[in-house]
Amino acid sequence: MDKDRIKGSAKKVEGSSKETLGKLSDDPELEAEGKIKKAEGAIQKAFGKVKDALRTG
Repeated sequence: MDKDRIKGSAKKVEGSSKETLGKLSDDPELEAEGKIKKAEGAIQKAFGKVKDALRTG
């Protein structure tokens, strides 16, 4: 498993937490930051999957 997949998953979890905290505390800035972090994580995780596929493929 590529390290980008692991880091991407961690970013998605962090982003999800920030987004939820932003919603609960009525902080749109924190909520937006969380959404961005989640998107970054999803992209990084997908990149790791592609790298894994190229290695094994």
